[in-house]
Amino acid sequence: MEFNEEDFLQLSGIQHFIFCKRQWALIHIEKQWCENEKTVDGQFFHKNAHDKIRHERRGNTLISRGMYVHSRELGLSGQCDVVEFYKCENGINIVGEKDLWQPYPIEYKRGKKKPTLCDEAQVCAQAMCLEEMYCCNIPEGAIYYGENRHRMNVDLNEKIRNLVRESVKEMHDLYTRGQNPKVRKKKSCESCSLVGICMPELFEENTVEDYIQRMIKLEK
Repeated sequence: MEFNEEDFLQLSGIQHFIFCKRQWALIHIEKQWCENEKTVDGQFFHKNAHDKIRHERRGNTLISRGMYVHSRELGLSGQCDVVEFYKCENGINIVGEKDLWQPYPIEYKRGKKKPTLCDEAQVCAQAMCLEEMYCCNIPEGAIYYGENRHRMNVDLNEKIRNLVRESVKEMHDLYTRGQNPKVRKKKSCESCSLVGICMPELFEENTVEDYIQRMIKLEK
């Protein structure tokens, strides 16, 4: 199955979706957004990554910033923070260049590594878009974390690729149905800029015993 351009979802949404499905739905289905210190800081961090020279050459490396990519198979489109192209013998052709080049996507994050694979999935989705566009194979990408100024290599193995495929499939399904999933409240909710809109405490499940005790207290 291939998606039409009008059905493409935002590539960056996969990071939101794996981190929290309800957060993704609030942003991408209900079009809701609130700023906090972290989101504003993150916007400046990405702006700095994009505002440098858009295309740059460093020896045998070409650097492209803010590159737009898409995939009809995944139904995604978006912008890569940075894509480095390394000169190699079995790479791809680039217009205006006589050599062959290997693409290497790099995602910039203001914080530090998260306990989930949401950041890794985002850079993997970028690589899968590049693979479709250039008919190539990209075995590795990277994430640069601004908090500790560390660049972490990401092995784009079949496990992370399957996570991308499964997540994107569910994203399209929820988007088509306009469904916002319920969530369990967790520690990360406290730092989410959308916590006041989401109100995750409303979805906490209570036992029958809790319900009975609450009714007894109300009758007293």
